[in-house]
This record gives sequence, C-alpha cells and structure tokens, in this order.
Amino acid sequence: MRAGLASLLDLPGPSQQITGAQFPRFGAIAQLGERVVRNDEVGGSIPPGSTNCNQLFSAKRQRPSAMPVTRTPYIPPPKAAPVFHYEDSHLIIVEKPHGLLSVPGRGPEKADCLEARIRLLHTDTLTVHRLDMETSGLVLFALGPDMQRSLSKLFETRRVEKTYIADVHGEPVHDEGLIDLPLAADWPNRPKQKADVDGKPAMTRWKVVERAPNHTRLALFPVTGRTHQLRVHLATIGHPILGDTLYGEPDSQMGADRLLLHASRLRFTHPVSGGQIDVASPAPF
Repeated sequence: MRAGLASLLDLPGPSQQITGAQFPRFGAIAQLGERVVRNDEVGGSIPPGSTNCNQLFSAKRQRPSAMPVTRTPYIPPPKAAPVFHYEDSHLIIVEKPHGLLSVPGRGPEKADCLEARIRLLHTDTLTVHRLDMETSGLVLFALGPDMQRSLSKLFETRRVEKTYIADVHGEPVHDEGLIDLPLAADWPNRPKQKADVDGKPAMTRWKVVERAPNHTRLALFPVTGRTHQLRVHLATIGHPILGDTLYGEPDSQMGADRLLLHASRLRFTHPVSGGQIDVASPAPF
C-alpha cells in the first residue's frame, strides 16, 4: 500500500543527518558529510569514518562513449487551466504537468511552456527555478523582478526545502542514505550529465517510502540543484528512475509511460510576510 502524502511530513528534511547506505555498484558510501566513492571513477583520499573502502584508483578511468542521444519531437500536453497550489501578490506555486517545458526552448516549436501559460494569467510572471520537461510537480514563480531576486537568493543559499517522489528500479539495501557525487556535462552526449570527480558538487539525500518487487518508491531531498541531478545520481548507483529514457536501462523503462519523478513539496519562508510556506502535491503515479 502506498504511503499517503501526509507521511512526507515525517520524512527527514535536507538539514537532518542521514546515515549512508551501501549499493552493489559502489565501493562504499560513507556517513553523512563524507563523499560517496565509486572505485572505478574516483581517486584520492577518503575522509575518516568511511566504511568498506579498501581500494581506490589514483585517477579516473576512461569511460566508453555512450550512444548518441535520440531526440524526439516536442509535443506539449494539451492546454488546460493551471493548477494553483498557492497564490498571493508576490509569488505563485503551480503544478507542472509531465511533458511540458518549464521555460521556452530553442525555436518557435518550443515556445509553449509553463511560464508562457502562466503569463497569460499573470503578465509579470518570472522564473525562479525549473523542472525537467519529463518531471511533473510544483514550480515556484515570482511576480515581478524584486520578488524574483528574493526567491532566487533563497534557492542560492539553500533555504528552500524540496522533496521529490520517485519510483526507481531495484531495491536499495538500506532505508535511507546520501549520494555525494560531483556532476558535469557529458559533452559528447548532450544534454546528458555524468558523475565526474572534476564536476560541480552535488548531493542528494533519499529515504525509502515503499518497497515492491524489483522497484522502490523513494523520497528525495536534493541539497544542491544541478541539471538532471536526481536522475544521474540514482542511475549511477544502480537504481535508475523508472521510465527514464535518458539515463535508464531497458529493464528500468518497461512498464512506465513517463519518467516517474514528481516534485511533491516546497517549503520556505515568505520573503515579504515572513510566514512559512509549505505546499505539497501527491505524485500522480
């Protein structure tokens, strides 16, 4: 039986300490605050307290080039009345459907997006953050440039707590953990990203919500906000998100007609009122 949305309120937020867990495709995952190490990619010293890490390479191995990414035509979902979860004179929180761009893409055929649709109702709508086209869930918009600056500062200083729900392939050994793997652009295979010791720091906390045969529902708490962070982190540790045609494997794409990733919660302090904004949205899958 799937956990209800209310159970998200009991899950640990990004500021809490969570013990790391070990995965088959990793050499070790250390305690919170220490780096996750994949032996065939990362070299260097391991912080004190790391567990089960007896072998390290002094340099990255050359990874084989991936197959070229197949691009499919952009077909946005039919236009419908936006679902507003919160609205005042300073900001709005709306639900982005799967398959819709957050902001315009390149070319007129990618002009239809969540931002454009919201601007039909609020002409002063400005983007603060975005979700991948394949991801559904909560998106925060500013109303006016002053609020855009204030909200952007909250994201930059990690004062916005974000929770995602994802169904992933396989079953993690433990119930919670931390993934701390730097990410970088995979230039030969754009728009893909990859785990890279020379990349930008990226951290994701996770917790099991429900287990089922050969797949698991996770709550994800991104500490950083890198491009495709959740998708790359989970795929790298051997648990790709179901329906992920960019980073998944054939057996993780079967039975899912979309990426099973949903931005389910946003919590932050309102820059003007000082009140606590806490909005939740149940996963539609």
